[in-house]
Amino acid sequence: MYDHILIATDGSDLAKKGVDQGLALAARLGAKVTIVSVSEPLDARALRAARMAGVEDPVGRYDQSVDEEMAKRFASIRQRAAEKGVAVELTHEIDEHPAEAIVRLADRINCDLIVMSSHGRRGVRRLVLGSQTAEVVTSTTRPVLVIR
Repeated sequence: MYDHILIATDGSDLAKKGVDQGLALAARLGAKVTIVSVSEPLDARALRAARMAGVEDPVGRYDQSVDEEMAKRFASIRQRAAEKGVAVELTHEIDEHPAEAIVRLADRINCDLIVMSSHGRRGVRRLVLGSQTAEVVTSTTRPVLVIR
């Protein structure tokens, strides 16, 4: 049914549920799994503010903090995947538009299914808060499993 599953995570508790559901599905199907986490680059306003505050090498410090966060996030995912007997490939992308990065990666690696979590907000709350999951669903031709 599905041979290659892409699971997107931002490291939140909700996203962890999506990772666990995606790993459980992959274990049952014997599917290959790629996990992606997308970070936004350092915002220009934050960069200016850091420089004004006298922070040395704000870009380097930001990159280092992102690398440390990814190492922790991916270590936890590796452990949970191993417990389910699933081998995973871990990928970190940096992009201003996480949904676009997820869809591009899905196309590049030719996955069969994208798994993501969503709060399930509706109406004005969704419009105001935005939803990377909704953007992925509307911009890909691949099936998307949304975990609420």
